[in-house]
Amino acid sequence: MDDVKELPKRKKNRLENYDYSSCGAYFITVCTLERKNFFWKNVGAIIDRPQNVELSLNGKIVDEAIQNITSVYPTLSLESYVVMPNHIHILLRVCADEYGRPLVAPTMSRVVKQLKGIVSKQIGVTIWQKSFHDHIIRNREDYEEHLRYIYENPIHWYYDELYTEE
Repeated sequence: MDDVKELPKRKKNRLENYDYSSCGAYFITVCTLERKNFFWKNVGAIIDRPQNVELSLNGKIVDEAIQNITSVYPTLSLESYVVMPNHIHILLRVCADEYGRPLVAPTMSRVVKQLKGIVSKQIGVTIWQKSFHDHIIRNREDYEEHLRYIYENPIHWYYDELYTEE
């Protein structure tokens, strides 16, 4: 008998056969390694934390890197984002020209890889979890729901599925 157990099948985290550089909006979540709280000062179980939290030095580096995405990739539009204690959410849109034709754009994987690289280089150590989560925005309601989620996420931090106390 074979004592070798079959490993569980890992769920694919990218939509098969989808062009992640095509026109549209994308909601991206990137977590820190072991979900360590790197980005806020004085993280704790504070309910109703205000939107304008004070970022740590690492948080400021991440904030600046996110704001520079459109400088590196002018075909992208940074619609919204939030820096949480141990993860970030970004809503990006791949733009089209005035005739609705897609502009040449990087894949979301490339954007996230470069963002992680820039931040890790500035901090001096890799702080990111492997991979990331993405969601392709499907319609206006979906877009507005994710905008609202980004806006309200700091307020609901204590109840967030990524919440950890350190």
